[in-house]
Amino acid sequence: MIVSHLNLSDFRNYETLDVQLHPGPNLFVGSNGQGKTNLVEALGYLSTLGSHRVSVDHAMIRQGQESAIIRARLTHESKEMLAEVQLNRSSPNRAQINRSPIKIRELPRYFSSVLFAPEDLAIVRGEPSTRRKFMDELLVLRAPRLSGVLSDYERVLRQRNTLLKSARASGLKETQLGTLEIWDDRLIALGSELIAARTGLVAELAPEVSRAYTAIAGADHAATLASQLSIFTTSATDDDTADEAAVRSDVVTAAAAAEGFTSALARLRRAELDRGVSLVGPHRDDLVLGLNGLGARGYASHGESWSFALALKLASAAVLRREASAGDPVLILDDVFAELDESRRGRLAEAVADYQQVLITAAVLDDVPESLAAHVVRIRSGMVVTDE
Repeated sequence: MIVSHLNLSDFRNYETLDVQLHPGPNLFVGSNGQGKTNLVEALGYLSTLGSHRVSVDHAMIRQGQESAIIRARLTHESKEMLAEVQLNRSSPNRAQINRSPIKIRELPRYFSSVLFAPEDLAIVRGEPSTRRKFMDELLVLRAPRLSGVLSDYERVLRQRNTLLKSARASGLKETQLGTLEIWDDRLIALGSELIAARTGLVAELAPEVSRAYTAIAGADHAATLASQLSIFTTSATDDDTADEAAVRSDVVTAAAAAEGFTSALARLRRAELDRGVSLVGPHRDDLVLGLNGLGARGYASHGESWSFALALKLASAAVLRREASAGDPVLILDDVFAELDESRRGRLAEAVADYQQVLITAAVLDDVPESLAAHVVRIRSGMVVTDE
């Protein structure tokens, strides 16, 4: 898939932007704070319905305005499509495909992209919630219907936690026990589907991460992935210390997950009532990143962590392109090359060379290998100043 044209209205610092893009590499160059990242953030939003920088949509609307619009003309082979989304401060966001309204949650099925930015270092070094978000965004890109499963799971989890808190405060009543069992059933059904989907994804990502890390670092550093599943932990803890019994590298079926989930809830019933919170489920799982037999979060250097985060995103793109009917995902590299030495810059350029379209941002043109500078767009103060 190719983004042939991007138009922004009142998005971040852009009052209006109209830029033509090309197949292959497109390089956006400009000093810090001029709007390069804002531009690729807009495209990332079209495929994930979220920003890699902020958690609220209204932060992307230009100051003093009530709405922002992102329009992208997409092409694949001989087919063309216009994807649009309007972000609103005081009303629900709206989306269109070829000028026909669609449900906002349906937008990701029309456009696929993988964005790597400096913030993604938190996937390696940050909290488990960051790694869960990484997996879930990729799951929704592959199967948009899972967005509904994730939303339903979060809703059931909130209801169950409310009931547990109430039971802790007042003492468990017989009627509350029956209601709790109903929420248990829903939590198990939805959570088991998510666990099966996540472990399947990890199994697909693992070999791609190993290959991508080797391609970037230039040597085999044994980068590995595994799933830490709370339903298989042997004790109830509030930290994210990996329990050996809970770390799995295999695919866990929904049926096996449901069985483990049911057993875990029964085992931890007293602890959950005492604490007033749900102690097991996908909301407490983690993605275990290993490098040379050690945990990457605690032992990887800054350069190794950066390479691992980039390998995760390249692996994501590789998984998406294998099953995409509309061509490769658009690969977006936001301010990546400044953090890499010259040899790793060259290896990264080779690794992305065969993607249909790659969008790159950089503050300094010379940081980017010449092979990726075929089409340069210069950005200054929210405007395209030259188009070479």
